Amino acid sequence: MQLKLENHPCFNDSARHKFGRIHLPVAPKCNIQCNYCNRKFDCMNENRPGVSSRLLSPGQALHYLKQAVLLSPNISVVGIAGPGDPFANSEETMETLRLVRKEFPEMLLCVATNGLNLMPFIPELKELEVSHVTITINAIDPAIGAEIYAWVRHEKRMHRDIEAAELLIGNQLAALSALKAAGITAKVNTIIIPGVNDRHVLAVAEKVSELGADILNCLPYYNTKETVFENIEEPPADMVADIQKATSAFLPQMKHCARCRADAVGIIGEMNSEAMTEKLHEAARLPKNPSETRPYLAVTSLEGVLVNQHLGDADRFLVYGMDPATGTCSLIDSRPAPKPGGGQHRWEAVADLIGDCRALLCSSAGDSPTKVLNTKGIEVMVLEGVIEDAVTGLFKGEDIRHMTRNSRKHACSGTGGGCG
Repeated sequence: MQLKLENHPCFNDSARHKFGRIHLPVAPKCNIQCNYCNRKFDCMNENRPGVSSRLLSPGQALHYLKQAVLLSPNISVVGIAGPGDPFANSEETMETLRLVRKEFPEMLLCVATNGLNLMPFIPELKELEVSHVTITINAIDPAIGAEIYAWVRHEKRMHRDIEAAELLIGNQLAALSALKAAGITAKVNTIIIPGVNDRHVLAVAEKVSELGADILNCLPYYNTKETVFENIEEPPADMVADIQKATSAFLPQMKHCARCRADAVGIIGEMNSEAMTEKLHEAARLPKNPSETRPYLAVTSLEGVLVNQHLGDADRFLVYGMDPATGTCSLIDSRPAPKPGGGQHRWEAVADLIGDCRALLCSSAGDSPTKVLNTKGIEVMVLEGVIEDAVTGLFKGEDIRHMTRNSRKHACSGTGGGCG
């Protein structure tokens, strides 16, 4: 089937009033910290990258997409744009793209990334016919980049200052060249930050034009509280217009960017509808693999009141269910845990033991059990708080991010721990 590339509303101004796009929020982790970014805050009335009212697994994302196209048949593009970086969440991103391509062969596929870890995935992106990729490149001079990025985490190593900027910029420019060699349409986003890179954007435009970029989006910096740049005011409209005019000597300009959320859907510039938001929340309440029947939640607890036990220390799993008639949650079973030892085999036994549970709630968990359980379709959720509040919130699809012990990490608060 011939993909209709002209129907992408972000890359074709004439298409933006007719065709819509949908962003699937399957990528929560980020591998860099920008000094203008804070993903802790999420108001449904704000449009900015890095926020999403819910996170989805690849299976949930496909379910949501099927519902979304019924509500909005004009959706022509499926994109992944966070709320972190797609390739800091490469397994989830690539699996989502595979599922969508198989189910919707006519859809345009699109990814927006910082470019740090893009290069290894370009061959499969081409194979999946991902037609459009956006890279945010804010500087080509490492000295300027060092002012913009607090840290970069690549291949399990932390980098800061000039070293971090050099690594990021080098990977971005190499990936841009590789995208064009693969025949993929490439857009470059450059955020105009007054007093930081506003006089440098022209150099960025010239360089990315040399490497084959197709279109440039010079978008104004968005002031966000509790960031390093929170005291920098947003650029005035005349500054943005002057920069767009100057850089148009090198590349066509995108001037209709709405700084979309990671869960944006519909026509660019329009807010997500209540009906669409409910479909997103409904998908997030499903098991990670929605085709499976997993009606329960498992919990590790020392005394049966709080989520307060490390997964590896659990001697039993408390299993909770919800009565659909009354909406009340209750303890339905207590299952003895497999004996310690045995490595991966123990965690496979745990997965079999709680195979009817869509998630396991614990106070902490190691990488190995988390990976095994996730592979088996059981989400490991690291929480702290009252069991009843957690399980009731999850069954009812409420936002319980305030209970997650790793919420600060996923919010990119600046530590960099574990965000790779």
